[in-house]
Order: sequence, then C-alpha cells, then structure tokens
Amino acid sequence: MNLDDLRREYSERGLREEDLAADPFTQFGSWFDEVARADIREPNAMTLATATPDGRPSARMVLLKGFDARGFVFFTNYESRKGDELSANPYAALVFFWVQLERQVRVEGKIERLSADESDTYFASRPEGSQLGAWASQQSAMIPGRGPLEARYEELRALYEGQEIPRPPFWGGFLVVPELVEFWQGRANRLHDRLRYRRQADDFWVIERLSP
Repeated sequence: MNLDDLRREYSERGLREEDLAADPFTQFGSWFDEVARADIREPNAMTLATATPDGRPSARMVLLKGFDARGFVFFTNYESRKGDELSANPYAALVFFWVQLERQVRVEGKIERLSADESDTYFASRPEGSQLGAWASQQSAMIPGRGPLEARYEELRALYEGQEIPRPPFWGGFLVVPELVEFWQGRANRLHDRLRYRRQADDFWVIERLSP
C-alpha cells in the first residue's frame, strides 16, 4: 500500500463565524446532536493527551461521559498512567474526530477531579461487569498474563454477589475545564475552516479564525 495514495477530498460543508454559538459548550452540543443522528459508532470516543511534568506526552482513546458549562467529563483509574500524569501535571488535550461529517473538535484545558458524589452516581449507573472490572484492574500495571486478572474478577464477583458494588476509592471522574476549543470543518483543497474559542479572564469567549 502506498500511503501517498490514501487521500480524501473534504467537501461536505463550510463553517462560518456567524453560524457559531456564543460559547463552545452550546456549539459542541449542536455538533454532537448531529453526530448522534448520523449513527456514528462510539460518537463519544475521544483522544486524551496528557504529559509528565518534564513534557513527555502520551495519548489514548477514552469515552466522553458528560459535558456542560463547566467542561468535559471522563472516568478512569486514578492510579493509571494517565491518572498519575494528570495528578502531576493537571493539563490535558482532547480530540474528537468524526470523519463521516468531516469534523474535528480540539479541546485544551486544566484538569479537575469530579466530586466523590458525582463519581459515585456515575459508577452506580455502570453495568455490574464494568463495576467489577474497575476493582479487578490495576490499570497500567504490568501483569504476568490474563489469568490472574480473570481470577481476580471471579473472586470479586463472588464477594459482591447479591450486593451493591461500591466505587473503588482509586477510580473516578475528571473534568477538563477548557481554555481553548477549536472546531474544524473539512473543506476542498485542504483549505479547511478552523474556528477557535479562547477563554478570557472574565470567562467571556472570543472566536478566532485560524489558517488551515
């Protein structure tokens, strides 16, 4: 396969300043509604990028589990690699890419932990298997094989059978509080539309067009 031949021309639509909402959360909600109607698989999948204090980056896919005027929410093991990096360097970036709509959203901002109550509420809504999985996995730790992981899961399943499963103290939610949110719309000839919201000190958002 010649990678040079993998080329797609973007031509669905444009993005104009006058079409944008006054704040990025309303605009994201509008785009996300369109994504949901387009029947895209895992529409809430996003790349989460973190970094160590000395600037070594890492990235992985996680699932968006909520957004509002505060920011964007996801859940994870606090003792995982991303949890450790976010504790040491509380800044992150998110990327959503919905190729069917030729759209991308980039978010950059500061990280905060959700309250215990919010994490408890979400954890209680998860399927039992996912709850047990959160307890069984020492996320990002080296293990000798899959056997011990599955054995630990079965131990926990027996332990909590017929009971409410509590949230592990090492598992919960993070909130990405955005400082920058960029909406990207693919256009012909690689002259894409890039419109960025930038937060001001008074929490007012300015909208700027970036060159593609």
